Amino acid sequence: MCTLFWEKCTFLKTFRQSNMENKKAEQQNQQFWDEVAPVHFNSYDLQSLRTGRSLIDEVQKKELYPIEGKSLLHLQCHIGSDSISLAMDGAEVTGIDFSEKSVALAKQLNEELGASVQFLQGNVLDCIGKIDQQFDIVYTSQGVLGWLNDLNKWATTVAHYLKDGGTFYIQETHPVLYMVDDDTKEGVKLTYPYFHSKEPMRWGEGPDYSDKTYISKNHTFEWTWSMSDIVNALIKQGLQIQFINEYDKLFYQALDSMEKRADGWWYLPGHEQKVPLMFTLKAVKT
Repeated sequence: MCTLFWEKCTFLKTFRQSNMENKKAEQQNQQFWDEVAPVHFNSYDLQSLRTGRSLIDEVQKKELYPIEGKSLLHLQCHIGSDSISLAMDGAEVTGIDFSEKSVALAKQLNEELGASVQFLQGNVLDCIGKIDQQFDIVYTSQGVLGWLNDLNKWATTVAHYLKDGGTFYIQETHPVLYMVDDDTKEGVKLTYPYFHSKEPMRWGEGPDYSDKTYISKNHTFEWTWSMSDIVNALIKQGLQIQFINEYDKLFYQALDSMEKRADGWWYLPGHEQKVPLMFTLKAVKT
């Protein structure tokens, strides 16, 4: 009995320490996103939005649309450019993000363009209760999962805010790409782990993905999630997977050796049809 009590106390201590470390990592990441929000406000293609053109790409439109007249919750919406695009394409959109400066700029852009998106600040891992409704669609995309330390909580949020019969959709960097390092004399090399670890990887200051001339002042922490982690977290919450599609192209330059082609997508030269760079997933709450 004493041994069991000691083991329980040890577990609780480790659990609390882990939670504290995750909170510190999240706070550091929040500082990073607050820092780069103004950079992205100037480097994202907001001029297209100002001329009335949605920024949602053809892959998402083919797989998710039509969305006209549907209520949509955009998780991790950043500065709101995609949220406003979804609203331009007919959805009734609510966006939420943990970065205060990102949300402030999203509201500024929303007002400038006369859009009707509701933007809120909140962490998707503990935002249940901040929004008092369910949605036809829960949506998230493009560089979001690596910032989450608990995928089961994330999937719980997705399921909680979906109406029965509602759709969840994600477009995201493929987990395989996070293994790749091209900063070597040998060229592309598998360097980083594919499988999840409770300890996040620490990344130092470096050029911004959207504006290579800007060097961030804050380091970041990111968690790796495998495809099975992502799929199983959603299934565990009662979502039925409709499809998973994989692509050899990506929405941004993740590696220095990638090149942008005429279709607007980034490719890894010499590795076409060999390495998955992006995936999309659609699920329904049954």
